[in-house]
Amino acid sequence: MALPETVAPASDRAARAPAEPGPWRDRLLRVLVPLAILVLVVLVWDWYVRAYAIRPFILPGPFLVAETLVKDWGTLSGALFVTIRITFTALFLALVGGTLLAILLVQSKIVELALFPYAVVLQVTPIVAIAPLILIYVPDTQAAVLLCAFIVTFFPILSNTTQGLKSVDHNLLNLFELYGASRWQTLLLLKIPAAQPYFFAGLKIGGGLALIAAVVAEFAAGSAGAGSGLAFRILESQYRLNIPRLFAGLILLSATGVVIFWMTSLASHLALRRWHESALTRET
Repeated sequence: MALPETVAPASDRAARAPAEPGPWRDRLLRVLVPLAILVLVVLVWDWYVRAYAIRPFILPGPFLVAETLVKDWGTLSGALFVTIRITFTALFLALVGGTLLAILLVQSKIVELALFPYAVVLQVTPIVAIAPLILIYVPDTQAAVLLCAFIVTFFPILSNTTQGLKSVDHNLLNLFELYGASRWQTLLLLKIPAAQPYFFAGLKIGGGLALIAAVVAEFAAGSAGAGSGLAFRILESQYRLNIPRLFAGLILLSATGVVIFWMTSLASHLALRRWHESALTRET
């Protein structure tokens, strides 16, 4: 008769098991892999420009773009500050307005039926078509650009927050009703916490759209002078065939978008890391 196999102690099995990569290694790879790809793209870009002797007004090399960025930093940084100010102001107003309106829509079915369709109409109408009208009826150019950015940013936050407030587990709603909780107690203690993942998803979308809408509105406005944003500097560089400065402006816009996405992702992680599945590390 075959003897039963002996089972090794848990400590021995754990010692023989392959070591799982630590969180520090994952974080390091998230930085090093994209950085390596970026370095490779820059090297190929520089080689292509040098190998085929491409003129700077057609395609400047990466080091010429970097040199232009440093040389024209005084002009570009001021324009970038204007664009960033409009972007974050529009995002803040959309956060406040979209969240409050979402709460109102959830609390009142009549208000939802009355207002939500018009919010959809405003969202699906291209901002490029609306911007000229806004620039006509709003005398201040900066206010018009801010309004355009707000319109584009507002709907994703409103839509996602409304969906989150409506996606609460019905069993939990029944439990709150069983204990006699009021509508406002249910909202504050159950619906709003449960809607946080949806809210932060809308925040991530709205952050990028706020920057895009601000740039599109600046393109439509075409305002020059000290109050002009980075979009006008890009247009100006195009008209003057100053392509290195155009690339420098595009790099600044891309970097700004990455920073906004990182900030919104960090806010989402800090708010959800202790309880929501999307932010928890899976146990192995």
